[in-house]
Formats: sequence, C-alpha cells, structure tokens
Amino acid sequence: MRNTDNAEGSTPKSDQPAVQPSGSQTLLRGLDVIEAVAHGPIALSDLAARLGLNRSTTHRLANALVERRYLTFRPRFGYRLGPKVIQLGFIAQSDVDVVRVARPHLEDLAAATEDTVHLGIPDEGRALYLDKIPGNRRVEISSRIGDRHPLTSTGLGKALLLDGDPALWRSLFDSDDPHGRRAISHAVWLERMQAYSAKGYAFDLEENEDRIRCVAAPIRDAAGEIVAAISVSSAAQYMADERMAALSVDVMSTANAISEELGWDRDALPPPRKPRARR
Repeated sequence: MRNTDNAEGSTPKSDQPAVQPSGSQTLLRGLDVIEAVAHGPIALSDLAARLGLNRSTTHRLANALVERRYLTFRPRFGYRLGPKVIQLGFIAQSDVDVVRVARPHLEDLAAATEDTVHLGIPDEGRALYLDKIPGNRRVEISSRIGDRHPLTSTGLGKALLLDGDPALWRSLFDSDDPHGRRAISHAVWLERMQAYSAKGYAFDLEENEDRIRCVAAPIRDAAGEIVAAISVSSAAQYMADERMAALSVDVMSTANAISEELGWDRDALPPPRKPRARR
C-alpha cells in the first residue's frame, strides 16, 4: 500500500497543481530532499518550504525515497534518513583508504616543494608514519614508513593534536618528557601549541631531530575529526621562518583537499570533538 501519511498525520494537499519534472530534474530534487533531511527529522511542510516546492511534489518525492529505504517517516516527527543511506555511507567509509586518497596529493606537494613529505596517523600516543615521499634536495630525512614518533616533538604529531586542549597537551608533554630534559620549556611548548591550534597548522623547529624543520597540517574525516596529518620536512637551511610561513598555506591546502575527499565539509559540519590521548 502506498504511504500517504505526512508529517502532520494527514494526506497533504497542494494549493497549486504539481508540475511533473523531467527525469534529471526529479533525480536532482530527490537528492535535495536527502540533503535537507540529513540535518535532522523534518516535517513535510518545513521540507517543502526548504526546497521551494509545493507539498504534493515534496510528498511524492519523499514517499518514493521512503519506499526505497533512503528515508523513513514517523508521524509527528517527520522524515529522516533511512537505513539505505546509512548502509551506503558505511560501505563508502569502509572503502576509503587514507593512504590511497592522499598519495597523489602528497606527490604533487613533494614535487612542488622538493622536500620530504610524510603522512601519519595517531597510534597509541605516538604518530605512526604511513607514507613518505623523499624530496629532491641533498638532505636525508631518517624517518621510515612504520616509524612511530612522539606526538609532542614532531610537526606531524602536533598537527594531530590541534583540536586538543591545554590539559591534554600538558599530559602528553609530561609523558613524552618525564625527566624534563627537552630543550624547549613546558610553558613555551604550550604557548606554541595554542598558536598552532588557532592557525590550523604546526611546526617542528628542530625539536625532534637536529637541523630538521617541518610544517604540518591535519586531515579530517566526514565527521570533522582529525584522523591523520601531513608534513613537509627539510634541513633547517631550507626552512627559514619566512619559507615555513609560506609553506603553511600549501600544506594546509593539500591537507584540506585530502580531507574533502574523505567527506569533510568545513561549512556544513559542527566543530570537531576533542581528540582522545590514545587511539
């Protein structure tokens, strides 16, 4: 039986005749319905107003999506995303491989900068390097794929922490440097982290390896959470403060492009949640 219920509990009536759209227009309108419902349950009248369509056309489109399980309907609550969308989203998310998605972007960044580019993820309180593209300069960066480095001393690690708060940063700094032997002071490191967090990128100013500097930025997933980071590393002689500031633009742009392929939308999503200290 065809579902004729609407969000107010009765069959919708239109004040104007419904115009039958073309096939492609119907498809686009159906996608508009799904995107409108993605923000939460919505009544038929509100859905029609948001789409700029009459109630009859909106009801017909929404019911077709209910029949195909892309939407569900509950009286007094309205339409919401259905199990088919959730299933497809899970399949798409499972199919995404951050290394595969990031690789062409990393290659372009390495070619443009001539420096070594890394990709890494958080792993039990460390930054795990998943990919590395060597640079063209006469500089050898000793890192290898599979290496795990402290989050608090590498630029990539700090980029993974940018959504954190001072309490998290402080605890990680103390655990990475339990005897207080690091050259940089606790207060200076926290001050830098606050600045990095505000700007959206991080530096390694020879903190992890002598005479090696890097610029790093986070990669976000569809939920807006930081799931990985990239960095550009080179010898300090090639990484003057002015060049690092300029590189931050390119590194952030590359990280954002990768994030968008992972489903991130900076305009449509709420602020990301605070990260956990351990994955």
